[in-house]
Amino acid sequence: MADTALPIPLQSPLTDAADRLAAATRASQGAVRLAELPFLAQVDVRLDAKGAAADAVGLALDLQLPLEPNTVVRAGELTALWLGPDEWLVVGPPGSQKDLQSRIRGAAGEEPVSVTDVSAQRTTLLVAGPRARDLLAHGCPLDLHPRTFEPGRCAQTTLARAQIVLVAREEPRAGFWVLVRSSFAGYLTDWLLDAAAEWTA
Repeated sequence: MADTALPIPLQSPLTDAADRLAAATRASQGAVRLAELPFLAQVDVRLDAKGAAADAVGLALDLQLPLEPNTVVRAGELTALWLGPDEWLVVGPPGSQKDLQSRIRGAAGEEPVSVTDVSAQRTTLLVAGPRARDLLAHGCPLDLHPRTFEPGRCAQTTLARAQIVLVAREEPRAGFWVLVRSSFAGYLTDWLLDAAAEWTA
């Protein structure tokens, strides 16, 4: 019998918040820009940073895995975040997770490697604009001064008590990625909108 079930369209945990984020961005008159970047591919990779697999995976992705703690490497549409001495998060465009997993596993060959698709675990909030650092500083314990947390840095930290991965983007005026668990995305969005009231009221 033919399967007559219609495919369920993907729905972001912040679908209902898109209008509020856009309204806050407009109201701030350029001071802050808030948006969700839904469905980014996120693949967690664990391997020996000094082993042959690390170089092979870098060549397969055309993206060297960063070896310096809390740094980011970007090439084309892919970004690799250092999460630990043997752990990275590879972020790519929506829908690319299966291809990324295949390329990483194929490159590693017989070398020990763990490759896990964690795309559904988190969503990504964009926080940009001249006041982005001030906004994040309201609830993040890190020193976010540009001399300390400069573009190209990342950290596992908290924002308003929610666990996040914070990424300072390298592109001009690109701001920050806030990678947050889907179950906390609504709470964190409400917090950001409230904290941004200083510039959106």
